[in-house]
Amino acid sequence: MIKPNSLKPNSTIGIVSPSSWMNKDDMKTAISVFENKGYKIILGDYVYQKKDTFAGTPEQRAKDINGMFANPEIDAIICARGGYGSNRVLPLLDYNLIKNNPKIFMGYSDITNILIAISQVSKIITFHGPMLTSFKNGNVDYSFNLIEKTLNQFTNLKINSPAKLPITTLKNGFAEGNLTGGNISLIVSQIGTQNQIKTDNSILFIEDTDEYLYALERMLIHMKESGLLNKIKGLIVGEMTDIHDQKIPFGKSTDEIILDIFSDIDIPIISNFPCGHGEFQATLPISINAQLDANSQIPSITLLENPVKNE
Repeated sequence: MIKPNSLKPNSTIGIVSPSSWMNKDDMKTAISVFENKGYKIILGDYVYQKKDTFAGTPEQRAKDINGMFANPEIDAIICARGGYGSNRVLPLLDYNLIKNNPKIFMGYSDITNILIAISQVSKIITFHGPMLTSFKNGNVDYSFNLIEKTLNQFTNLKINSPAKLPITTLKNGFAEGNLTGGNISLIVSQIGTQNQIKTDNSILFIEDTDEYLYALERMLIHMKESGLLNKIKGLIVGEMTDIHDQKIPFGKSTDEIILDIFSDIDIPIISNFPCGHGEFQATLPISINAQLDANSQIPSITLLENPVKNE
C-alpha cells in the first residue's frame, strides 16, 4: 500500500464536497477550527455549488477531487460532509492520477465508498475520520487530537474511547488484521460491483445512522449472505445513532441484532466505538494492520504500523 505524506504543522488542506452541500456558516465555523490550529485551507472550486441536495453535478464534484490530488500545493484532502451522491462520483475519479499523487484523503458516511475505492484501486491508504461537519459547532478535542496523532508518524498508536462514550464488549477476544470498513448502508450498496469492499483477514468496522432496526438487520444479513463476513478477524461497531423502531417493536436492540447475526462467527466484537455520526470520531486508516483487544477491561484498537510517511 502507498502511504501519503504526514500532516505536518502549517500544512495546506484542500476541502471537497463529494456528496451533499454544507451550510456556509457551519463551514466557516469548522474552517476556523483548522485555521486556529495553524493549517491553511483551500476550498475546491465547487464546494459551494448547489444542485438540489448535491454540491454540484457529479462531474463538478469529481473534478474537485481530481484537482486536489493534482495540485502540488495541497498536502491533505478532507471532505466537507457526506449526505448522498458519492456513488455518482466513483466512476469519474482518475485513479491513476490519484495513485501518482498520493495524499491524505479523509471522510466518513457517504464518503465510505470513495475511501474504499481509492484504497483498493489506487492502493493508497485512506482515512475514515472527521469531516468539516464534525466541527460545525466548534472544536472537539478528542477528534482533532486523534487526527493529528494518526496523521503523523508513530511506532504504534492505541486508540481508546473517551470517558463519555464507554465501549461495550459483545464478544471477548483478541484479533489482528487489516483495518477496513465504514457506513453499513454504503458498504451494502456496492456488493456485487467492482467497488465491493474486500474484507478477508480484516478487522471490520461498521456504523450507521437514521435507520430502522429491521433495516439494520436486513443489511447485516445481506453482508453475511454475500460472504463479506466469512473471513473477518474481528468486528468494531461504531455508534449507531438515531436508530428507529416501529409502532410494533422490533424486539431487539442494535447490540442484540449484532449478537444474533454473528452468533455462529467466533470473533471478538466491540460496540459503541467512536467512529461514525456521534460527537466523538476516531481517525481510522483503511488498509493498515491493527489489533483489536476485546479482552481488557477497557477495549481498544492499536494501529501497528504508521499510515503516513515523512518527506
